[in-house]
Amino acid sequence: MKRVGKHQWTTAAFCLALVAAPAFAAAPSPELLAKKANVAYPAVIAHRGASYDAPEATKPAYLAARDLGADYLEMDLQRTRDGQLVGFHDDTLLRTTDVAARFPDRRDKPISEFTLAELKQLDAGSWFNAAHPDRARAGFVNAKVLTLDEIIDIAEADPQHKAGLYIETKVPNLYPGIEADLKAKLIERGWLTPSGEVAAGRRVVLQTFEKASLELLAKEMPKVPKVLLLWVGKGSIEPESTVPFAESGAKDKATWYASQRPASKEAFTQWVDFAKAQGAVGTGPSAALTNGGDQSYMDLVQPWMNKLTHTKGLLVHVYTVDEPVDFEKVKKAGVDGIFTNRAAELLKFYGRPASRSVQDILAAEGY
Repeated sequence: MKRVGKHQWTTAAFCLALVAAPAFAAAPSPELLAKKANVAYPAVIAHRGASYDAPEATKPAYLAARDLGADYLEMDLQRTRDGQLVGFHDDTLLRTTDVAARFPDRRDKPISEFTLAELKQLDAGSWFNAAHPDRARAGFVNAKVLTLDEIIDIAEADPQHKAGLYIETKVPNLYPGIEADLKAKLIERGWLTPSGEVAAGRRVVLQTFEKASLELLAKEMPKVPKVLLLWVGKGSIEPESTVPFAESGAKDKATWYASQRPASKEAFTQWVDFAKAQGAVGTGPSAALTNGGDQSYMDLVQPWMNKLTHTKGLLVHVYTVDEPVDFEKVKKAGVDGIFTNRAAELLKFYGRPASRSVQDILAAEGY
């Protein structure tokens, strides 16, 4: 065999590197990942509807979000005592309804302790007027807890905007089998085909904080886009510090949350890898907001985190961001979609301003 000289070795190695290069090429762009997964890009995810402007998870909030042109109506899925699927965030009804007056003996009980008929007796709107007098409307009084069917009705009633559904299994340990219930409902309503694929012209994303629920969602609906929500602390990413807020000396919860970091790069990566292994299309990390507030959490959208997630072929949808300064910050960090209470502002930021104001939409809908 002829010996290859030094220069020839260099040339040969270079040629081999060129041949091998595609194996080490960069991951597809996030926009291509989103297109392949049938996920809006960049995604405007209306967090419990237009919940800055109307009572969260109620009809006016979802109507406003839909008519503004949000890509998704976001909701937290729970189940009543009589097996009805409803959209409601908190573990109990106290914060956003008059349950303490209507059912004082069950004021602290979860939704699973109430029938749908009992939930429909509650006023889920007046609290908003009291909490936000500058945004109060007489029409919000006596707004109702909505079923998943009713939220789907809202999404379907305006084919022009074609709002998708972004559904979280909330406290799924309270509701064994809720993943299968959700699949059955989405098939019944025509949002999934009988074979479990997202129907043509529809957009659905499933989300959860719980590994066990993600596994069940993957089993029940392997062809539907899924997102694993991220947090630092018990039941989620291992924290660098276990000092609780009460002992931390932090001035408020937002400051304490912002100080919470993953124990290591590996601790963060483990959760991204788990999401990938279960067929998820993305992760849903929290953000630390510039001005703090009760929705300011851990900074899990640092550029290296987003780059790592993208490298593994996953999208990043951050929660919950409402201000332009933070829209800009998370966009620069590399996120692909944003959960927001202020869909009108985010649409404007993305260069997709709504044709009507929230105020005009609500007035037209009788609020």
